[in-house]
Amino acid sequence: MQFSSALDPNKDHYYSLVPDSDSPSLKQSDLINEGKYEESPQKREATDESQEDRTTPQGVAVNNRRMVRFNNYALAAAILASTNSILLGYDIGVMSGAVLYIQDNLKITSTQVEVLVGSLNVCSLIGSLASGKTSDCIGRRYTIVISAITFLIGALLMGLAPSFLFLMAGRVVAGIGVGYSLMIAPVYTSEISPTMSRGFLSSLPEVFINFGILLGYISNYALSGLPENINWRLMLGLAALPAIVVAFGVMAMPESPHWLVMKGRLGEAKQVLIKISDTEEEAELRLIEMTKDVSNRGSAASKGVWKELLFKPSRPLRRILIAAIGVNFFMQASGNDAVVYYSPEVFRDAGISSKKQLVGVTVIMGIAKTSFVLISALFLDHFGRRLLLLLGSSGMAVSLAMLGFGSKYLEQSNSNPNWAITLCVVAVCADVSFFSIGLGPVTWVYSSEIFPTKYRAQGSSLAISVNRLVSGIVSMTFLSISNAISFGGMFFALAGIMALGTLFFYFFLPETKGKSLEEIGVLFEDHPRRRRLTDV
Repeated sequence: MQFSSALDPNKDHYYSLVPDSDSPSLKQSDLINEGKYEESPQKREATDESQEDRTTPQGVAVNNRRMVRFNNYALAAAILASTNSILLGYDIGVMSGAVLYIQDNLKITSTQVEVLVGSLNVCSLIGSLASGKTSDCIGRRYTIVISAITFLIGALLMGLAPSFLFLMAGRVVAGIGVGYSLMIAPVYTSEISPTMSRGFLSSLPEVFINFGILLGYISNYALSGLPENINWRLMLGLAALPAIVVAFGVMAMPESPHWLVMKGRLGEAKQVLIKISDTEEEAELRLIEMTKDVSNRGSAASKGVWKELLFKPSRPLRRILIAAIGVNFFMQASGNDAVVYYSPEVFRDAGISSKKQLVGVTVIMGIAKTSFVLISALFLDHFGRRLLLLLGSSGMAVSLAMLGFGSKYLEQSNSNPNWAITLCVVAVCADVSFFSIGLGPVTWVYSSEIFPTKYRAQGSSLAISVNRLVSGIVSMTFLSISNAISFGGMFFALAGIMALGTLFFYFFLPETKGKSLEEIGVLFEDHPRRRRLTDV
């Protein structure tokens, strides 16, 4: 029997599956096995003539001006998966303060500080590269477990470190766990999420990263009064607690339906889809789209995925790679991680000398960063990826230029006027806030949703590997370059990078809001009405 989708006249908001032996001819791209999948005339008219009301491929008609209703099961699964990202955020936040005491207690140089801070990002390259193959082989859920356990071991090693070399060993292990986490959390949440709430749910990893950063700052402030040979050990060792929670909590999560379809386990995939969809009809349609996508492109288990990605990509796949790698590159080339890691050094250069005050100012910065990423996540599915990304990157360019001006003035001034110190503090807070509006959440959402199912895990791992490599390079050279050209010069350079990033986002990143994972690939095809990319 053949099936096509048509609007049920008795329902306004869902498709229903109905037998159809006399359906009109369909486009080749809509055929799947022996069934048919067709957009209704009402949907085509709504798409062509109005953007106010849209019907998703999953069958949910949504007015863009209304608040998206979340599926509770999908929301719970996305939250559990994203909790893993607290580990990275906590490490970023806590290390910015802990390094002040590590430097005094272990008597390490500024170069060793750079290596210590940046090593986690460089070593996370190993985890992010390995995570693609791992998640395709054993599944998304168990890859999250591996990530949490690896970070747990690293946190314990760091907390018990008797020397700098022992501390570095812990950073290496923790970095591998971070690499796994950064790739798998966005991929899993994008695959488990309904189309109209995918932006919010896929941005949850960034929300939890920022929440972790804030927890790290608070931990720094709360433990700063303890002796220097104890406080930094507790700061770093406490990261083991959320790792334990994540390792056990993730076992209650469902497996990704896309991975199940890729493995041919259609019955299990359907059961998961029924739970994360509003109706069984919607689950059926989502299953049809996933099966069609896998059958058209082949499974990730087929040979040659890396060869196709790196050496023989098709033109649409090449555009996807440019978009994914580009957004990940500019995310870290913005210097955000370095600014967060070295914020005490930046504020100290601005004239704030007390360690307690330095840690206190970073708490304020953490609150601003976390607040704005929550706002961005809530409106990501309403305003879209491009608008928030362009707003965030242009705002970062202006904020970094202001920070460069304030730093340069303080460098050339014999005194430290309060207005210049205030300008630097406000500019840093504005910079991380604009990052949280745009690049922070959008990078994870975008790079996890634009790859076809066959390439999603390994394509995302490649893009995030670039992310971690650039983050490591920036983090390990930030202080050295700043010493050579001054903090002011460094911030002016970062402002220029963000100006270039804004142009890249405008020309190379199409909007993906409201598109199913299977539909997004069309945006990178050659069809002139559906493509906003320049010809590359």
